[in-house]
Amino acid sequence: MSAIPDYRFDGRVAVVTGAGRGLGRAHALQLAERGAKVVVNDLGGTKEGEGSDSGPANDVVREITAAGGSAVGDTHNVGTEDGCHALVETAVREFGRIDIVVNNAGISRFATFPEADADNLERTLDVHLRGTWHTTRAAWPHMTEQGYGRIITTTSTGMFGLPDNLAYATAKGALIGFTRSLAIEAEKHGILVNCVAPNAVTRPSTSAAKPNITTNTLDEARLQALRTELVSPMVAYLAHEDCSVNGEILVAGAQRFARWFLGVTPGYQSPGTATPSVEEIAQHWGAITDEGDYYVPKSLHEWTAKYMAHLGA
Repeated sequence: MSAIPDYRFDGRVAVVTGAGRGLGRAHALQLAERGAKVVVNDLGGTKEGEGSDSGPANDVVREITAAGGSAVGDTHNVGTEDGCHALVETAVREFGRIDIVVNNAGISRFATFPEADADNLERTLDVHLRGTWHTTRAAWPHMTEQGYGRIITTTSTGMFGLPDNLAYATAKGALIGFTRSLAIEAEKHGILVNCVAPNAVTRPSTSAAKPNITTNTLDEARLQALRTELVSPMVAYLAHEDCSVNGEILVAGAQRFARWFLGVTPGYQSPGTATPSVEEIAQHWGAITDEGDYYVPKSLHEWTAKYMAHLGA
């Protein structure tokens, strides 16, 4: 068996948002350890998105440089379009290019319905969704010009159902649509776009409105299994030039890595041309939901071809 080569990032420049603590810090350290020049972005606010502090970003920069790596700090707010553009300008000004964007920054404002109000939704979307959108958009011209780029977005298994943090789950769901759609356009430019769903204990996992899961509900062995650095190897792989994966969602953490995909059942085809009735749907519900021969479309066009195949060419 041939030896697996080291996955290095020498000569590559990475931007990691929300990199002053938790997952972002772990991602930044992983990339820097393997040779990337890293822009460590973090506004330094609370997990609810309040305030600012340059300390977290600068602390990570010191960690990286002390270990012999190369990094600069950036405290622009990715919750604003101007902040996202300024962040990318920092990378280009300091290191001359941008190869990797790890969209990791996030806030968490625990609230269920209907207490989750407009402010809760908008502030959550600003950081998670719009921050990812604007940072990626700012990096896009640089990546298309050089014919190369790697973009990682961050979703959440909260997509499976997270009633006490509704805005967070909503924003993370939107990022799956963003990733899947952008990946199709990106590939022709030499850019790959993928999504990671971390399984780790982070600051957004806790809130004043929710018991602290790091101290109240998990034993030490489980806490060790949910360390943030156990997610970062997947992020680094997706960020590497040898990775050919595109438009996928990967779950990472707790010593396990998995693919999360969107599947469709073959369903039930109503015979004839008459308008199907409600009773017909109820009668064939088992066939509609039968997962036995599900398929995983790569795009809307592929799904359409499959779903409409009974209509002929």
